[in-house]
Amino acid sequence: MYIEHIAVYVTDLEAAKDFFARYFGGWPNEGYHNTKTGFRSYFISFENGARLELMNRPDVPEADKTAERTGYAHIAFSVGSREKVDELTERLRSAGYEVKSGPRTTGDGYYESCIVAVEGNLIEITV
Repeated sequence: MYIEHIAVYVTDLEAAKDFFARYFGGWPNEGYHNTKTGFRSYFISFENGARLELMNRPDVPEADKTAERTGYAHIAFSVGSREKVDELTERLRSAGYEVKSGPRTTGDGYYESCIVAVEGNLIEITV
């Protein structure tokens, strides 16, 4: 068994799609649009087969995205090495994204950083 995909509602679908393509090497499909409901989505595929569904619908309200809450907390991307964690973290910081923590080694042994990206959602970058 494996997780087939994770889905996230976003307000700016195109910006979210571009973010995951630019910084994490994902490639989007052509997109989907249900003209009846206004629902739009892209599936972003990644090298190892993981997929992220980015969704937008005009009647979905913006939600509180504080980091400390119940529910899904973050998406983690493994980039392969400490050097790549450092490089991508700095690239995102230079592009104006907030680095919430790291790069650092956590108490449970992960080398990671955490950034605030795509509409306030957290993304963890790890080895």
